[in-house]
Amino acid sequence: MMSNKHKVLCIIPARGGSKGLKLKNLRKVNKKPLIYYPINAAIKSGVCDHIFVSTDSKLIAKTAKKFGANVPFLREKKFAGDFVTTETTLKNALISYEKHIKIKFDICVFLTCTNIFRDFTNIKLAVNQLKSNKNLDTSLCATKLYRHFWHYKKGRLKKILPWMKQYHSRQNAPILYREEAGITCASRAKFWRKGLRIGKNVSIIKNLFPFSEIDIHNENDLKMAKYAVKIILKDKKLKKVFQ
Repeated sequence: MMSNKHKVLCIIPARGGSKGLKLKNLRKVNKKPLIYYPINAAIKSGVCDHIFVSTDSKLIAKTAKKFGANVPFLREKKFAGDFVTTETTLKNALISYEKHIKIKFDICVFLTCTNIFRDFTNIKLAVNQLKSNKNLDTSLCATKLYRHFWHYKKGRLKKILPWMKQYHSRQNAPILYREEAGITCASRAKFWRKGLRIGKNVSIIKNLFPFSEIDIHNENDLKMAKYAVKIILKDKKLKKVFQ
């Protein structure tokens, strides 16, 4: 297998099965199927050497090719079930694609179809951070937030972190970040080959794009996304990085 330093592969998982929303990845927002949005963002970023849609559906494959993605083969059914993890999907997709085209990639980008609200320039930023810093394993989008989180510990509800025992104003509260890997996540390929989505040394790109909390898995999510797009398209700056 040939070595191609800094070759970048974008993998977009898009299986055909979906219980919450039938053929979810082909449902339309602003007259375009969900599969269009990550493909378009990857193309516009200008940093992805290959864009591979991993799917078990011939219909999704045909649609993905129409918008500029590579789908040289379909995903095996055993990797397309409801309980197959994202890590397993990415590992299988990377190894299978590398074997098929006989190229070994250095950096992998993960984008989902259900998170359509992303700034494509963050993909470029994430990849370039990995290219310029050999000690960095992963660069991903995350949303800054201030919330108090609870969990059950030994049968009792408790705050997750000690500082949450007291409430603070947003201005001086400790900073938390919610991972948004589905919006943009770039990692060294070696971690994906081990079944890990994210490495140890991580850089966070602050996600500032509006409505990115909408993750489309049911009809209500779809309705919210359609409404959000109408708002975004009225803003010239947002429209530029979204379409």
